[in-house]
Order: sequence, then structure tokens, then C-alpha cells
Amino acid sequence: METKREFLKKLTLLTAGGFMAGSVAPAIASVKSSSSVSGKKSVGLQIYSLGKELTDDVPAGMKKIADIGYTHIELAGYGNRKMGQYEVGEYRKIVDGAGLKITSSHVNPMDRKFTADKVAGILDWWKQTVEDHVKLGVNTLVQPMMPSIENHDDVKIVCEVFNKAGEIAKAAGIKWGYHNHNMEFKRIAKPGETPPSGPFAAFIPFGDIIYDLLLAGTDPNLVFFEMDVYWTVMGQANPLEYFENYPTRFPVLHIKDRAVLGQSGMMNFENIFKKAYANGLSDYYVEIEKVKTGITQFEGVKGCYDYLNNAPFVK
Repeated sequence: METKREFLKKLTLLTAGGFMAGSVAPAIASVKSSSSVSGKKSVGLQIYSLGKELTDDVPAGMKKIADIGYTHIELAGYGNRKMGQYEVGEYRKIVDGAGLKITSSHVNPMDRKFTADKVAGILDWWKQTVEDHVKLGVNTLVQPMMPSIENHDDVKIVCEVFNKAGEIAKAAGIKWGYHNHNMEFKRIAKPGETPPSGPFAAFIPFGDIIYDLLLAGTDPNLVFFEMDVYWTVMGQANPLEYFENYPTRFPVLHIKDRAVLGQSGMMNFENIFKKAYANGLSDYYVEIEKVKTGITQFEGVKGCYDYLNNAPFVK
């Protein structure tokens, strides 16, 4: 594992045509220069991006999403076998009525600590969740938050649950996946290994990267990985290296930046898309969290759509 200093050096060196873009201006200019790109692309949106701006009026919000140009959505907010205040069938009718398609959903079991005595209950929950998402019409079902992992034994049971959840989903015709944040790129000690200590402990490589263990411990026929490229970078990892080392594991991506796509200057989406397409990318979803003061989440989401729709490297 590279040290923080080495990682920061890489960010400095890869400023033009490498993994990172060196400044805001080149990233924006490359898209603006492609204004000749015509037509409407198939772009997905993770609706978590909109928060209360959507949940306060779902029917009107779905129409706004469609009017921006998005073609399909990934859900967030499923719980108690409902989507917010709506029964799942009613929610699907609202989305269909807006001219959108529900293709994916983010869902988390209530238990964050997987233990042997909890596995049966977690899998029963997945069975109910899959049943409801068949009604919603999704192609993929994704767990977006990492369970508690402190050691290799935790990894083993998490992978066991992921594989069994994948079996449940596959039986219903749904692909099951996992979405990362930055904490998956932390390291845990190997069995019998003592983690380094002292003031420079954070800079001393040791143990195994949790994300690598999840990739190694899950069945590719049952579990795919929806890489969030922004959070991967925040975990001091390189998406392109993972695409190279695991070419079949990332059929779906979260396309995310610090704010509106292309405005931070830190993400080279052209290289990300190029490699992902080469590996057989099947879908991607825009996700945005808090936008700059002065614009709404809907305005931020529109900025992201415009960036991708105008980008010559996005199919």
C-alpha cells in the first residue's frame, strides 16, 4: 500500500491525461468543446441525490427528473416494505407515470454487525426485500453500506451473507451487488499480525485491504461491485487499477464528484469511462450530495446530467 505522501505525489503528477485532472478549467473545457454531441443519452440517477426536494413531492419530483433528461433511477429509502409513505406498487406507478424506469435500489439490513446467530434473520430480510423489488421491477439490488468489519473473521461472515443474498436475488432474476464508500480501503491485520503503532502508524503498510478481501471472498456469479469512483479515490485507491485487476467485477458504477460533475477538477471521468466501457460497463448512476450554497439539489443534478450528456467520452 502506498503511503499518504506517495498518494498525494501521484495526484500531483497525474494532472494531464492521467487518472486525475489537474484543474477545474481543463475538465470543464473538455466537455464544453463537445457541444456538437447530439442526442439524449441513457443516464441513471441515484435519487438519494435529491433528498427532501424529491420526498416532499414524489410525483412532481419524478417528472422533474425525467424533464432534466434522466432515463432511469436507482432507489434509496426503502424500509418496512415500503418506499417512504408509498406501497411499492404505488411507487412504481408514480415512476412509470413520469416516464422513468426503476432499474436498481440501495437497501441496507438493519443489523450492521453480522454474526452467526444473525445470519438467518438477515437472509429472511433479504428474501422479503427481493420480493418487494421484483414488484418494483429492478434489475439490480445493492447494499450500499459496509457492515462492521474489524478482522478476517468478520470478513468471512460478511462474504457468506453477501453470497447467500446473491443467491436469493439471482433466483428472482435480480443481480445483487455491493456499493463502496472510503472505509473499505482501510486495512485490517492478518491473522496473528500485530498492527503498527506509534505516531507514524498510519503510514506503515500492514495487513489486508478490506475491499480486496470482499472481492476475493465473494462469488463473481452471485455478487457484483458497484464502484463509487469518488469514494474510491477518497479511500486513496485508484479505480483504474481495480478495473485492470478485476475486469468483470464492476458492471455498474456510481459517477460522483465532490459536487457537480467536472467542477472539482480532481476526477478524470474520461479515463474512468474509457476503461469501464472496455470492461463491459452495463450501467451507471449519478450521485451528488450537498451542492454549493445558492443552488438546489435539482439544479446540481441537472448540471451533472448536462456534463455527461455533452461529454464525448460518454456513450
